[in-house]
Parts: sequence; structure tokens; C-alpha cells
Amino acid sequence: MYPIIKRIFFLFDPEKIHHFTFKLIKLSLSIPGMKSIWKNRYVVEDEKLERELFGLKFKNPVGLAAGFDKNGVLFNDLEYTGFGFIEVGTVTPVAQDGNPKKRLFRLIEDEAIINRMGFNNEGLDQLVKQLKNRKTKLIIGGNIGKNKVTPNEQAVDDYVKCFNALYNYVDYFVVNVSSPNTPNLRALQDKEPLTALLKTLKDLNASKNIQRPILLKIAPDLTNEQLDDIIEIVETTKIDGVIATNTTIDRSKLKTKDVESIGAGGVSGKPLAKRSTEVVRYLHTNSKGAFPIIGVGGIHSAEDALEKFEAGASLVQVYTGFIYEGPKLVRKINEALLRK
Repeated sequence: MYPIIKRIFFLFDPEKIHHFTFKLIKLSLSIPGMKSIWKNRYVVEDEKLERELFGLKFKNPVGLAAGFDKNGVLFNDLEYTGFGFIEVGTVTPVAQDGNPKKRLFRLIEDEAIINRMGFNNEGLDQLVKQLKNRKTKLIIGGNIGKNKVTPNEQAVDDYVKCFNALYNYVDYFVVNVSSPNTPNLRALQDKEPLTALLKTLKDLNASKNIQRPILLKIAPDLTNEQLDDIIEIVETTKIDGVIATNTTIDRSKLKTKDVESIGAGGVSGKPLAKRSTEVVRYLHTNSKGAFPIIGVGGIHSAEDALEKFEAGASLVQVYTGFIYEGPKLVRKINEALLRK
């Protein structure tokens, strides 16, 4: 069924169909009995799938990566597609339009996507409003960033605002300094500014009655020396884990012709699979398993997910694979884990 739906959807602009899909999912689940049908079709429930990390219990280790439900519109409904956790955002303190359209492109031959969305979102106030209507018991993560107009020297202030506003409404935080679509954002991955940012958030977290886990999302384009810095930074700041990886600026493995005519943007999907797994393995091996890693990038099958786990990931996330393969991908991964 989904291959037919995908073929139709792929005839239309990807950003427009993204919003249309949200409406379609909500409409479908509003029909009496449909939630039970979706649950029977997509959800796998088994104690063997449960994972405990950062003091949180995940019903299964397959999550939805940030960027899909930026504004917290769909997280309650996505429970019926089998996920064990959902990450909302990336959110910035003030609403922003992001980069000019067209900014989302399918590379069908590569089973990939190029995006240069630029942290388009409706801002903290709107996300908090949505999260106040939380009904799902799934773990919810908050992916936080800085506004485009905020200079890097003041970026810490934006992350602090996001942390304080979301603290009562999410179960963990992800510090996003690795998107390639906000000018100079990746410079915050450098050792000195990143350490300062994470220390500030850790100190803020320590002042709260309950500490929320803080994770760092990194780019796949870091060198081994930079990954060594990440390991050292995690050890120094005592944050709770790493998400590896964001999208890549490397286009050397793409089959799609004339891809440079698309312009700037990060690549996600199958071409990212090998590199993101390499980063997971490098971090896990060279840190001697010192911290949990969430593996994300190029997961289009159960086998792809198992590779991430075997490389050292404790949890995985999907996004582009979810678009290309449909919601049954989550079920297939969980079933494969149960067969192991």
C-alpha cells in the first residue's frame, strides 16, 4: 500500500506534501477505530525492546529524528506508528521562516533528500503550547538551536532560553550545533565554544529540581581529530550522550546528475548510512563505551538499524528512511531486534 501512496506523494513538492501528510494522519486517526487499526499494524510491544538510558525508560529503541515534527504538531499521533520516542524541533527562541523556498529536494535515485530548511519553526511559545497538550506516554526530546540573526558570541543565550522554556515539557534535550543550513552554526562545534556552551547548560540543569539528560548532535563531516575532541568534551562537561549524526555536506557518493544545481543543503538518506555508522563506531570504540550514542543517518531497513546497534548505538532514529519506506520500517526494525 505505501509504495503506491509514496508514488503519488512524490509527484508533488516535498515541503507541501509534508504538511499535507500531517493533516492526513490527523484526519485518519480521528476516525473511530482507526487508532486501534494503526496500532495493530505498526506497533510492536515487548518488554525485550525496552531500553533504560539517561534515567529514562524507552518502550523501544527506535525514535523519530528532529526536523520531522518541528513544531510539536504530530507527536501525540506518531505514537500509533510504532516509535519508542519522538524528538521535536529544532526550535529557536523566536519564530523564523528559515531559508527561502524551494529548500527541500528528493534525490530519488539515491533514496536521499537534500534540505536547507534553516531552522524554520514557529518558536518556543508555540512549541510549549503544543507540548502542554501532551497525551502520549512516549519519551519526548527537545532539539534546541539558535536564531539565524543571533551571532555566535551570543548563541549561549538562545540555548539557555530554549532550555528554560522547554524544561517542564520534554524528557531530554539535544543541543544542535551541527546543521549545515544556518550560517556559521557548525563553528560552535569547535572545542572551546562547544565546551563553554555545554558547561553552561549543565550548570543550569544542575540548578533544577530534576536534571534532564543533555545530548549533543554532531555532524558526520568531522575529522577523527575533531571526534576525539567530542569524546574529550563529553568527558569534561559530563553531558549524557551524543547523537551521531546530522546531515552531511559531502555529495561525492551521490548518483543523481547535476546535483550541484540544487544549491546548498545537507544530504540525508542512504548515502549517509556508511559515514554515520563509522562515526558511531569511532565514538564508541575510542571512548570505550563511556557514553550512550543515538545512531541516525541512512536507516532504510532493519539491517541498516542493526548495523548502527552493532557499531555501538544504544538507540536509533529515522527520518528520511521513514519517508521512503513508510511506517512499517519501525515495525521491521523492532521485529528484527526481537529475532536476535
